[in-house]
This record gives sequence, C-alpha cells and structure tokens, in this order.
Amino acid sequence: MRRVPDAEPLRVVPDAMTVKPRIVVTAAVVTRDDAFLVTRRQAGVHLEGYWEFPGGKCEAGESLSECLGREMREELDTGVRAGREILRTEHAYPERIVELHFIQCELLKDPRPLLGQEMKWVSRQDLRSLRFPPADDELIDLLERQP
Repeated sequence: MRRVPDAEPLRVVPDAMTVKPRIVVTAAVVTRDDAFLVTRRQAGVHLEGYWEFPGGKCEAGESLSECLGREMREELDTGVRAGREILRTEHAYPERIVELHFIQCELLKDPRPLLGQEMKWVSRQDLRSLRFPPADDELIDLLERQP
C-alpha cells in the first residue's frame, strides 16, 4: 500500500468577481408633529418603489453632513441642519454592501420633491405599513420603541 503525500493546505483566493462594492449612504430622519418625512424610490433605480428616509450616496471626500446637505438640496430643494447620528448600520445586498448613517435633521424650509418622487409624512405607528428597504429595519425598530 502506497502512502499518499499530504497535500498543501488549501489557499482560498477571493474571486475578483465576488467582491461587492461598499457604498456609504446618509439618510435624514426628520420629524414633524410625531411624523417622519419619507420619499419613494423611483422606477429604474435600486429598490424601486420602496419608501426611504431621504438622502443618498456620499461622494469621494465628502463628510456625512456635507453629503446629507447636498442630497436634500438636490432631491427636496431644502437645506438641513444635521444633528446627531441616530444609527449606523450595514446591509449586504446581493450586488453591494450599504453602510448607512441615519442622522437626525432639522429642515431649513419646507421640502419640495424635485425629481418627481413621492413624498409624505408618516406617523410612527404607520411606518410598518410602508415597504422600506431591509437596511432600514433596525432604524424602524428603534423609532417604534421611542415614546
């Protein structure tokens, strides 16, 4: 009987095709009369039709508050006063990893949708009646527990 030589340890080399891009996103948590400002994602974009807290992707070299201010101006024609970060979370979608920063904000003027997206104010108890992206679940849980 011949002895089979021990094989070298298996080395796992990540496949470049499976590396997911990481996207840093800010989202404004704005309240008015115990209701939250939300917008609906438009057709043709990732997670179209889902409701979300307004905001968007950070550009290279942009701080979280700069990103949030730019996104709110571009999408809702309003500035914001960024407050504290309520929650930082990550969610792995099949095609990307989203690092999401939810930031408490105060609007500097009434929002006005500029991109044709739906916008509305939703009460705390009605948040679950809307379809939000999975990455928002932890925030919604947190908001529901607050008095």
